Amino acid sequence: MADTRSTDHSSSARESFNLPTKNLPAPQVRDLPEPPSQTWRIVGPGMVGAGVGLASGEFILWPYISSQVGLVFLWGAVVGVVVQWFLNMEIERYTLATGETALTGFNRFGKHWGLFFAIMTYFANLWPGWATSSASMLTYLFGAGDPRWIAIGILLVIGAILTLAPVVYVMLERLIFVKIAAVALLVVLALIFAIRGKTYSALGDAVTQPQFPVDQLGFALMMGAIAYAGAGGGQNLCQSNWIRDKGFGMGVHVPRLTSPVTGEEEADPTANGYTFPPDQANLARWRRWWKFANLEQAMTFVGITVVTIIFTSMLAHATLFGNPAVQNKISFLKIEGVTLQSLVGGWFGYLFWAIGAFSLFAAAAGIVDYTSRLASDMIKSRYLRTSKVTESKLYFWLVWGLVAFGILVLLAGLTQPLVLLVISACTAGTMMFVYSGLLWWMNSRALPRSIRITPLRTAVMLFGFLAFGALAVFTIIDQVKSNF
Repeated sequence: MADTRSTDHSSSARESFNLPTKNLPAPQVRDLPEPPSQTWRIVGPGMVGAGVGLASGEFILWPYISSQVGLVFLWGAVVGVVVQWFLNMEIERYTLATGETALTGFNRFGKHWGLFFAIMTYFANLWPGWATSSASMLTYLFGAGDPRWIAIGILLVIGAILTLAPVVYVMLERLIFVKIAAVALLVVLALIFAIRGKTYSALGDAVTQPQFPVDQLGFALMMGAIAYAGAGGGQNLCQSNWIRDKGFGMGVHVPRLTSPVTGEEEADPTANGYTFPPDQANLARWRRWWKFANLEQAMTFVGITVVTIIFTSMLAHATLFGNPAVQNKISFLKIEGVTLQSLVGGWFGYLFWAIGAFSLFAAAAGIVDYTSRLASDMIKSRYLRTSKVTESKLYFWLVWGLVAFGILVLLAGLTQPLVLLVISACTAGTMMFVYSGLLWWMNSRALPRSIRITPLRTAVMLFGFLAFGALAVFTIIDQVKSNF
């Protein structure tokens, strides 16, 4: 009899939530809401993740790599994106089940984990490499201008957009939709007019004869490219915030982030996380939510990102491969545009620069958003729970603080985008090494057995943990050897 009671008790414990309450209050209990009957209406967070991520990796790092070594390392992009899909889904798993962000979950297990990741995200994104890249492409488009002052103007516009939009996520989603449509137009036109047989042949060789060209590229650049194939670093963590604002799962109970200037305040300073009774009805709803969330991420984040990286790399190969004038500087995009003008016509080069400039501008806006969003959520939920200062007001000041620091960096003369992007990408890769392990720990302990991380996904998370850890170590060794 004693053994039976013990087994029943153990089974009951495995089928209940186990969110630590030492650092944060216990969550409220509510039923998991029904997924909308028309789920296409809530498609968006994966597309926002892809759209924000279509930046340094897709327009700069991977095209530069293709100009140097061809397409033989494209497998690294595919691996990076697939691993990030698994990472994103573990981040979404926790938020779907609790309404809390992953950072808040980390804080439940360790008092200051959220602060650590917020600081790391800031360190990765303090350097305005994306705004500077957009500014550089605008100078190629118009044939004149100082990238530094244009980048400062871009940062000011981004600050105004993010802090004046009534609902920040809605504005960002619309901006990203326009960006993805523009990039899709570029891809179609490139297939028709610019990409030739030699590049298709090189793509075939990349599939059958993949390489790891560390001697030509160095670990820092390769790690940055893999880490920023898709999203990277803090952007992956922000999937929690974006699906919550979109109303996925238990996130529907959490108020959205609004502008303190033009929006109606929705933030509840005393709101805890939420859990649901793991009964038959709630678990049935969970399975529908989980299936939809996986499909939404696969079709948007993975699909859009992989297609874009492949075709921007093919375009770079078609125009730049074997050109000795191409250097490890943003100016290679000017050479690419000029080559496109000679191959296709003047209009195509200008279109390339215009879409590239807009894409990098939208990415810069998304980066300022998720950096400030992660920090404001973490500060409010962990350190200012009882304060009258709302998350929206924190977000407002953090956005303008990031803009101001970026302007100071540019005024100080640090304006080489590729250098800034490699710094950011290496920091992102180190972050991913740490939080991939934390996500596995959290999702294998805090959630009921029925919705915990599975063995297959555990294996992928372990691979990501080891791969990003190894890349971080080798990059540090590589940089020490290069500079000392």
